[in-house]
Amino acid sequence: MASTQIPLFPLQSVLYPGGMLSLRVFEVRYLDLIQRCHKEKVPFGVVCLRQGSEVRRAPAPGETEAPVEVLHDIGTLAHIEVFERPQPGLMLIRCRGGRRFQLQGSEQLKHGLWIGACDLLDEATAVPVPQDLYPLRDDLQRLYRGLRADAAGHDDVLPIQPPLQWDDCGWLAYRWCDVLPVSPQLKQKFLAVESPLLRLELVGDLLKRLKAGAGPQ
Repeated sequence: MASTQIPLFPLQSVLYPGGMLSLRVFEVRYLDLIQRCHKEKVPFGVVCLRQGSEVRRAPAPGETEAPVEVLHDIGTLAHIEVFERPQPGLMLIRCRGGRRFQLQGSEQLKHGLWIGACDLLDEATAVPVPQDLYPLRDDLQRLYRGLRADAAGHDDVLPIQPPLQWDDCGWLAYRWCDVLPVSPQLKQKFLAVESPLLRLELVGDLLKRLKAGAGPQ
């Protein structure tokens, strides 16, 4: 498979396939990127940071240089669905996660923008939710109904968006990962799992620990 070169947007968060991501874009290195992606209707890559900050800053007192940005190698394509420019130098966008990709190499350009050579990962075949995991589906459906009630008709801001695929292990696991209150590094581990069924089983194990008060591991 030939690698594809894409612009990257490193974040201290994780975007999953089918998930929603809202971004407030104001750094010069990203304004042109987002404008171009929106105009050409092409995605950019979202990758979670292993270390470093989302926003470039000058070195703090006592530092010789600002923290280096180090990227995870599994990310997700982000397709812009909502684009707003409320004022010069500011863009508000809302993106939907597309296919996962694996970085084969990355480079930070002089002006700070990251680009990466990536292989697009195969889209997982839909796997029906087994009966013993039905409670995960039922619990998320109840949570979704509560979120819709709180949104009072503004469903477009919800973290879970149609098409709703309650009987697909991959989709169900990703939507749980969207709402779970865990660290970006743990969310990244879920993104890297290849098997949709295994990912859902791991989510179920995590929910049991959270309900027991043991916390994530």
